[in-house]
Amino acid sequence: MSQLPFDPLLLAIVSPLAVALAIALGLPKRWSVKLAYVGFGLPALLALHTWYHFPSQGGADYFFTSEYSTGLERFGIALHLGLNGISMPLFALAGIVGLAAGLYAIQSGAERLKIYLMLLLIMQGGLMGVFASVDVFFFYFFHELALIPTFIMVGVWGGRDRNYAAMKMTIYLTLGAMLSLIGLIAIYVKSGANSFDLIALRHALAEQPLAAGVQKYAFGLLMFGFGILVSLWPLHTWAPLGYGAAPSSAAMLHAGVLKKFGLYGLIQIALPLLPLGASQWVMVLATLAAVGNVLVVGFITMAQRDLKQMVGYSSVMHMGYAFLGIACLSSVGAGGVVLLMVAHGLSVALMFLLATSVHHRTHTFDMNEMGGLAQKAPVLAAFFVAATMAGIGLPGFANFWGELTIFVALWNFSHAFTIIAVAGIIISAIYGLRAAAKVFFGSPTEEFTKVSAEHPPADLRWAEKIPALLLLAALLFIGFWPKSVSEPVNQALHPAWPATGALPASTSAK
Repeated sequence: MSQLPFDPLLLAIVSPLAVALAIALGLPKRWSVKLAYVGFGLPALLALHTWYHFPSQGGADYFFTSEYSTGLERFGIALHLGLNGISMPLFALAGIVGLAAGLYAIQSGAERLKIYLMLLLIMQGGLMGVFASVDVFFFYFFHELALIPTFIMVGVWGGRDRNYAAMKMTIYLTLGAMLSLIGLIAIYVKSGANSFDLIALRHALAEQPLAAGVQKYAFGLLMFGFGILVSLWPLHTWAPLGYGAAPSSAAMLHAGVLKKFGLYGLIQIALPLLPLGASQWVMVLATLAAVGNVLVVGFITMAQRDLKQMVGYSSVMHMGYAFLGIACLSSVGAGGVVLLMVAHGLSVALMFLLATSVHHRTHTFDMNEMGGLAQKAPVLAAFFVAATMAGIGLPGFANFWGELTIFVALWNFSHAFTIIAVAGIIISAIYGLRAAAKVFFGSPTEEFTKVSAEHPPADLRWAEKIPALLLLAALLFIGFWPKSVSEPVNQALHPAWPATGALPASTSAK
């Protein structure tokens, strides 16, 4: 365990928020940019520090714990911070993707750069808080803190249809947040624990579980509430539209990290506390995920000609795998979901970064107007192909282990759903490889030839290479050493989850 003289989790949350506050108070632009490096870099370093020092045999315990008074203790609310084997990899993901998105934003040349960086820093602080919170109230609070800047950035710095996209995101995500909040309050009220602390809730409900009917409705609220936030079909339409309009760094942070809030909530809160309720919804969840997210959205992704829209739809499609892993109600399935969350977060953030880099060189997102870019930008082409292979699930990348583990768990749950999920790999390969071929290989189109004559494209600059390298290195590191994530996840899941089959259910109920 680390013996730092300060609380690494609290500092990872506070540092980006403090820099954002300094910018809001009128810090000059030159100092705002310099401090932004600290605001994005320090949480990443602290996240990697906690990952490195996290005990390999931690079990279900929380580490790096600390508790701070809020004045709301009589309502069962306290700022309780800590990491277990499930939250630790996602805390590290938030730090790594946040640093990459921040570095890309700093060099983006965006208008009103100070305000843009301030909003990204607020988002970063919220993301670190989401996965460091043991208290369910602050888990939800930090999500809302990170979510609000997203709407503003899409509406102000977004691209085509940004106003409509911001409005639709606001409506859908507010609805999802409200449903999940009602579900969380229901657990608090019915548990009798008089606390929002997740550890206290688990102890109370382990001794006296909720009645099956209460669990059914509470889990349904959480499943659909969190599901909307994760883009569960058919409540997914906000995601590709929003990501297509969002500025790149905002899309990287939201699709790469904030979108994992719902999946994390289901694994860390809903499934352990409401096992009877979960067992009554698994077929609904699995059907929506397999038929909707994997097949329907997969075919829609194949039909896309806009590069950024394709990346957005592919993100929605891959969430289907995660929902299928959750539906297995097993430690193998849940462990695969955590692995996939981390891998998908890194790979989709990299894809959004590279899609914008392609746009800067071709001045379009229309893949039919591209071609032959590899001759002008071979390094960009290499990164894009690598990111595409990661998204498909090629061995050597982190995505492979997440998908493989989910497929293994899914086979024990349903052969039919497994076949659909495996078909999704073929769909991913078709749209991913076709995009790489259209953008980078073959003869340049007439449109791209004209653009190249007026604005000769250059290869990736170091300001773009560094965040891309950071994300790709993390994908390869986990791809070649999956135990760095899977071992603590297994330790956290093992005490409460069976390896296969349904979660344990108690006949004693309130």
